[in-house]
Order: sequence, then structure tokens, then C-alpha cells
Amino acid sequence: MELKINGQSRQVEVEADTPLLWVIRDDLGMTGTKYGCGVAQCGACTVWIDGQAQRSCVMPVSAVQGREVVTIEEIESDPVGKRVVQAWIRQQVPQCGYCQSGQVMAATALLKQFPNPTDEQIESAMTNLCRCGTYSDIAAAVREAAQA
Repeated sequence: MELKINGQSRQVEVEADTPLLWVIRDDLGMTGTKYGCGVAQCGACTVWIDGQAQRSCVMPVSAVQGREVVTIEEIESDPVGKRVVQAWIRQQVPQCGYCQSGQVMAATALLKQFPNPTDEQIESAMTNLCRCGTYSDIAAAVREAAQA
């Protein structure tokens, strides 16, 4: 099966129903995308598929053939993604850090859709779970990245 991930064509030999997350992590060795709940609730596994934030733990790899997948490893090549990462650092958002790659992917997708999001848009888009409870810092970083 041929996949396009982070702008590169990749060949993988996996079952069509293998979750995209496991292909990214186990077959391609890109471990920035995390496994959290495994049922698309927490968002630790968030990647972009054709520019939309999607949960990769429940996405069968066959569903992304012919589509563009972007992972956290490539996020800083995007100007908006780079601003988000810089804001994340300045706001000192990460605590345990486990959910942060998914949070950054979701925040960047939000800002690409709404360059100056309202608080309601931020709250609506940032549905990823953070067990450290850094939600106010996450919202502050999104607002800072929007202003940068």
C-alpha cells in the first residue's frame, strides 16, 4: 500500500484495516503521534488528513490512500504550525507532555481554518483531553499564535 505522509510517498505492507496510528508509529517509526485511549476520544493520536485534524487510532490505513497525511514531525514546516509550537513553548503549556502533539495538530488546524478564533471557536475545536488539565494554557497559546 502506498501512502503519502509528510510530503513523501511511503510503501507499507499492512492489512487494510490496520489503524493509521500503528502504521505511523510501528511501520514508519514516527513516534511523535501518541496512543492514548484507542477509541478516538482523547486526541493524543491526532494527525492531519487532507488538512483536517483526525484521530488516527481508529482510522483504517486504507482510508488514507491517495490522501495527504501530516504528522507532528512535519508541523513546524507549516508557518502556522511553527507559530503554534513557539506559542506552546512561550506559554509553557506542556506538563507531562503526552497529549501535546495531538493538541498542537488540533490547534494548528483550528488556526488555519479560523486565523483569529473566538474563545468559543477555541473551546469547540480543542476537544483533545489533557490529563494535566492545562486547558487555560492551551487556550492562551492558541490566542498567542493567532496574534503572532
